[in-house]
Amino acid sequence: MTTALYLPEENIDMIAATSVLQQQAADIRTKSINWASYMQSQMISQEDYQTISALDKSRATFLAQNSTQVVKTMLNLVSHLSKDSTIQYILVLLDDLLQEDRSRVDQFHETSAKIKQCVWGPFLNLLNRQDGFIVNMSSRILAKFACWGHETMPKSDLNFYLQFLKDQLASNSTAYLQEMAQLAKRAQTIVVHSHGQHGKDHHGNQYSPNLVQLQQRHDLANESYRIVRSSAVDQQQDGKCVIPNNEYIQSVARCLQMMLRVDEYRFAFVSVDGISTLIRILSTRVNFQVQYQLIFCLWVLTFNPLLAAKMNKFSVIPILADILSDCAKEKVTRIILAVFRNLIEKPEDASVAKDHCIAMVQCKVLKQLSILEQRRFDDEDITADVEYLSEKLQNSVQDLSSFDEYATEVRSGRLEWSPVHKSAKFWRENAQRLNEKNYELLRILVHLLETSKDAIILSVACFDIGEYVRHYPRGKHVLEQLGGKQIVMQHLGHEDPNVRYEALLAVQKLMVHNWEYLGKQLEKENENQKQGAAPIAGKA
Repeated sequence: MTTALYLPEENIDMIAATSVLQQQAADIRTKSINWASYMQSQMISQEDYQTISALDKSRATFLAQNSTQVVKTMLNLVSHLSKDSTIQYILVLLDDLLQEDRSRVDQFHETSAKIKQCVWGPFLNLLNRQDGFIVNMSSRILAKFACWGHETMPKSDLNFYLQFLKDQLASNSTAYLQEMAQLAKRAQTIVVHSHGQHGKDHHGNQYSPNLVQLQQRHDLANESYRIVRSSAVDQQQDGKCVIPNNEYIQSVARCLQMMLRVDEYRFAFVSVDGISTLIRILSTRVNFQVQYQLIFCLWVLTFNPLLAAKMNKFSVIPILADILSDCAKEKVTRIILAVFRNLIEKPEDASVAKDHCIAMVQCKVLKQLSILEQRRFDDEDITADVEYLSEKLQNSVQDLSSFDEYATEVRSGRLEWSPVHKSAKFWRENAQRLNEKNYELLRILVHLLETSKDAIILSVACFDIGEYVRHYPRGKHVLEQLGGKQIVMQHLGHEDPNVRYEALLAVQKLMVHNWEYLGKQLEKENENQKQGAAPIAGKA
């Protein structure tokens, strides 16, 4: 039996999230299918013909009296017919049946078990179709089958479906961002051309346009942008409106919102690397509705204590903190605060909750909370969450040691020239602590040197590694074991002068450490030689 977290349906913004799908569904409902021709060509049986025809006329009454036959017919039609328009019609009809009464999901499960026909297979197969509406409506029906009944989706089908949703989110978001970039570029070109032209009068002298002319050109540019945008969306093909694939991203996210309300499905989503995909998309400039839906997915994941404890390993807090600082929509603010609260409340290990608090402080969440405290919200939950988070974060600041602050900064991957880096006292007392948890912090520094493109992060990482080597006797050996020495040396040729400078200092510290070590070894050898030579001289 599924154990869905209870959340009011309106909280998921279902209509907004599936508007494109719903608009197409409304058009499909107005069409009629010639079922008689299918029967005459023996593509469907007499029994299925009578059932589907009756459903077209009096759905509720017929279904109540013939539920078993309806389930059988719907599965037969979806499995054996192939014409896009017909499949679209059947999917809309089936989705309407489920939307009208959720208990029909259990009817489908029970009946399919009796007739020994798989309820999942036909719809999973439709996910491979080329038609975007068929793919996304099939996905929507699968989510309802998986979440609204007592039967859970089998593990193999579940992994396939969640992988599908993850891939769809990734590809749709990429397409969306590419489209927005193209539109912005074309609009910018129009604006540059319209604003940047300084013409010549009839004497050939240069002149600049006056304010009225500039305003006219500005209006022209805006109108051109609207034309560009509408031409990209409302393309006509064979007299029909073609909807770009990325327009379905909200529908895909809606399915994921439904699935992740069920605890049994959450770990399966994590196992297909789903959280990383959500974070990667949220780190880009998607619209606020998609932001809300994906953060909603993170929110429901955090209701599981084990997942809440692991969440910030995916850099959830830094990404959401960035969105919080920029967002203008109250619903997005509300859901981010709810995630942050769960990250403190839900983990069973108090040290994990403390780490999350420190990470939020590191990401300047306290500053955002102080700004939010000055605003007036209609939603009482926002006010309550702001008060709760402010209290928790203030308490964590008071308990924060310099090493806790440093460790949180390194784990966040957002290095900056905070005071601890330049403190000689800090490095004397804490250099050896970089060895804790199997060199966790040192490994992160090396990884940042290898992957980051940010000049400040690279400079700070080089400096920290140099200080570690300078203050920890075996530092050079450890760094070589982790492959860090070569990576530091690669940055000697970095394009940024600050990175080159810090890399050079780090290499010098490595070499000085090496010379000091060799010097001590030579001194020891000399002492040993002297001690060994004394008795020989005595005998002579």
